[in-house]
This record gives sequence, C-alpha cells and structure tokens, in this order.
Amino acid sequence: YRRLHARESRLSRFNQTERKAMLGSYTKVLFVRDPFHRLIATFLQGMGISPSFSSFVQEVLDSGKHNSSVAWKPLVSLCRPCLIQYDYVVMFGFLRQELGHLLRRAGLPAGSLLPRLTDSQVQWTYRWLSEQMFSELSAQQRKQLSHFYRWDLAAFPFSSSFLSD
Repeated sequence: YRRLHARESRLSRFNQTERKAMLGSYTKVLFVRDPFHRLIATFLQGMGISPSFSSFVQEVLDSGKHNSSVAWKPLVSLCRPCLIQYDYVVMFGFLRQELGHLLRRAGLPAGSLLPRLTDSQVQWTYRWLSEQMFSELSAQQRKQLSHFYRWDLAAFPFSSSFLSD
C-alpha cells in the first residue's frame, strides 16, 4: 500500500478508503481487560500517587476521558472497535486458551510458544482484589466509574465486572 510507510502513524489521519486498504492486509487482534481490573493493576503498580484506591479512583474520575492516562482510559477510545473490524478479541483471564487458538490459526505450534499461564488463578486473584478494592469506593464513585466505562462495558463481555451493575 502506497502510504504504508508514510510518517503518519495515527489511523485517524487516513481517510476511510485508505484505512480499509491498509487494515485489510493485517490480522487484527485486540487484547481487552476488565476496566476495573485495569484500574487495580495501575494502582498496584504505583502509577497513581494516591495513598488509597478510593483517592486514586477519584483522581481518575477528575481527570476525565480527554486528560486520562492510557493506563485507565476507556478501551473504546483507544482501540476504536467501531472503526476497526478486529479479527480476534482476546480477553484477559482466558489468555492461554485464546492465544493457543490464535497460534494454531496462524499455523504455529501453540504448546511450545506459550508461557505457562494460570488463567483460573489470575481470575480468582482479581476477583478477590476487586471485592476488596470495590468495598473502598463510595456509591457515588461506583456510579461514576460505571458511567466512565459505560462504552467499554457495552462493547465487550465483562459480565462479571463489578462495574456492570
């Protein structure tokens, strides 16, 4: 494609026809994670300077969508699932199963290339962490977070997310 090596790297800088031509030659994979789990991971990695999870969440909510960090920005605004038709959507917590499928589809030996992933252990840990962290939040913060991530919750099957209610 003639503009494949152009200086522009943002997909939004290309018109619809150019985007379709460029993306048509790629296998598009999107990795998604429950937005509440993303917040927990960001907080635990020390990316927020807040002393408590509740105050960190308040910082996130106060920053708004336009000034937010990529670490907690809604996925829909980052990956544009309405603009790009992804071939695969891989959910965090099901990596071993889904990556194995992807590798087999690509004709690669899935077993030898995958690291040891313990998806059920990861899911249990995040469930426990979610319960602990969610209990720190006020009802107002819970409502605001659900609103902040409403499009992510609508676009992806995060049915067990604490924010789904």
